[in-house]
Amino acid sequence: MDNIEKKNWGGEECPITLFMEQIGGKWKPVILWLLFQEETMRFSELDKSISGITQKMLSQQLKGLEETGTIKRVSYPVIPPKVEYSLTEKGKSLFSILDGLCKWSENNLSR
Repeated sequence: MDNIEKKNWGGEECPITLFMEQIGGKWKPVILWLLFQEETMRFSELDKSISGITQKMLSQQLKGLEETGTIKRVSYPVIPPKVEYSLTEKGKSLFSILDGLCKWSENNLSR
């Protein structure tokens, strides 16, 4: 902990702020966790798997994750349209972080 540079915490260059802007929020961690479990999912499968999310919000969150290079989107030229989402190597590198958050939550939080 002593080697962590302490300037700019909470500012635009803060690593935690950058992380939360790209990966944080209510839905992105859930989407990533599902893709860790299933590897590849279609939009409709993600929609059915996430209780309470609208299709518009799901679409926005997927676009955001794609823009950051965390997931990849593959569109197949068929009718009806077929689109699949999966993790990139960058996305896969988040597994230990999300797994740790999940375990911490199970041990320390309750509903």
